[in-house]
Amino acid sequence: MSHTWCRREEDDSGHRLILTLHIQSCAKHTEAAGLHGDALKIRLAALPVEGAANSALLEFLANVFGVPQRQVTLKHGLNSRRKIVEIRAATRGPDALLKSRSGN
Repeated sequence: MSHTWCRREEDDSGHRLILTLHIQSCAKHTEAAGLHGDALKIRLAALPVEGAANSALLEFLANVFGVPQRQVTLKHGLNSRRKIVEIRAATRGPDALLKSRSGN
């Protein structure tokens, strides 16, 4: 995989994607916005208040990767712009995130 912000891991339960993300909240639309160093920048149309942005991020990623939200886990960065997210048994590869856009 050539994406520095994404890696694929295998375990007993199958494959999982590990994403390194840089989050910008309060955007007009929720969308992937290109690279930010070694992370993929995600713009969220949600406020960073009481977990709203984290919830919006997990919902967005579940929709993009075609999995139930319970298969998307915020591993690191609960209160940070930089987040590590795990997606178990994704039905789509990381390129789906680059082509995604919601809130139009």
